[in-house]
Amino acid sequence: MFVAQKKSRQFSPEFRETAAREVVEKSRPVADVARDCGVTDQTIRNWVKQFRHTNSAADTGLSLPERARMKELERLVRELEEENRFLGKSVAFFAKKHR
Repeated sequence: MFVAQKKSRQFSPEFRETAAREVVEKSRPVADVARDCGVTDQTIRNWVKQFRHTNSAADTGLSLPERARMKELERLVRELEEENRFLGKSVAFFAKKHR
């Protein structure tokens, strides 16, 4: 029986760090970053774990409650940005339909 070997791709450390920063610092969903980078979700999770280990959150000077609050606010901002994009598209759709 023939089994095809999957050739693993190599990514530069800069590429990995950039992808991990998208998740950690910009609070983007892992699935979105993985899709943009053309890799699996698990690959991005591994890169994020390595990034967090290398760049410890203790370096930010924020306490645990402050970091939790920051994460919650980033999530809220992300949701509001998505709503704004949706509303902008809706307005454009109805403006075009109204003409």
